[in-house]
Amino acid sequence: MPELTPNTAYPVDQLTPSIVLYEPSFEGWLSAVFYVYANQLQDDEALQLIAQDCYVPSLIAQATSVVPNEEHAERVLVKLNQLLGRSGMRNLLWGFLSEKEHIGTTLFWVVKYAIDYPNRHIMQDVGNLHVLELVQTVKSVGREKHRMEAFVRFEHTTDDIYFARVEPDFNVLPLIGEHFRQRYQDQHWAIYDITRGYGIYYDKSNSTATRPAALQTITDLDDAVLRRPASIHSADERRYQQFWQGYFTNVNITERKNPHLHRQYLPQRYWKYLSEKQIPPNAEHIQKRR
Repeated sequence: MPELTPNTAYPVDQLTPSIVLYEPSFEGWLSAVFYVYANQLQDDEALQLIAQDCYVPSLIAQATSVVPNEEHAERVLVKLNQLLGRSGMRNLLWGFLSEKEHIGTTLFWVVKYAIDYPNRHIMQDVGNLHVLELVQTVKSVGREKHRMEAFVRFEHTTDDIYFARVEPDFNVLPLIGEHFRQRYQDQHWAIYDITRGYGIYYDKSNSTATRPAALQTITDLDDAVLRRPASIHSADERRYQQFWQGYFTNVNITERKNPHLHRQYLPQRYWKYLSEKQIPPNAEHIQKRR
């Protein structure tokens, strides 16, 4: 019988990577970063930081859950502000809001790079694969933020609230709230992320002559309202939608249609919440009257 020799290509300690689980919040991730350094795990090349709601248990993986700690998170935040500045912190936050798989790990290695080389402008070093991934992710989040600010469609309800439903690819509600807060200070409005089950609400009665009201978080909306928003439309909203749909039907020039370019500027995944993309029942009749 031939003698068995150990396989040195796969060290045993690398078969059981260190996994740190954090609560799916930015404070939770910051607390996990503190835990890693407090326990001197930062040099483990197999280290992973994974959100608790994304973790799939494994027989060979050793996972540790970290409870959010406001003091620990604040200490990490202060340190990162010193190292990365405002633009760097924006990149970390936007990257975190992407909710991409393994984003917690990517952000950690970017942070470790910044701590190891405090005198470098690490966000400009796209030769580092972790920085490159973060920069690309931030661009994607910024693009989604811009589109949400452009494509959100409010619908007037019987409660005198302008309500909008969205399903963004990334968690951009925290990024677009200020845009709408500054522009619609004289209205009650709400934007609800159906995918993530929460929204933001602006109550104009809490505003002052010099300061708009603070945004509020809303959750657990009635499923019937989300499925059939027409059930809460005001009479004015129904008329507005008819006028808007009629306008788009009549302004369309068939000979100049360019579907490819149209979808490039207005991706089809946004269409179901755009009132102008809903075919009015009398569209054919309106078109014939031109």
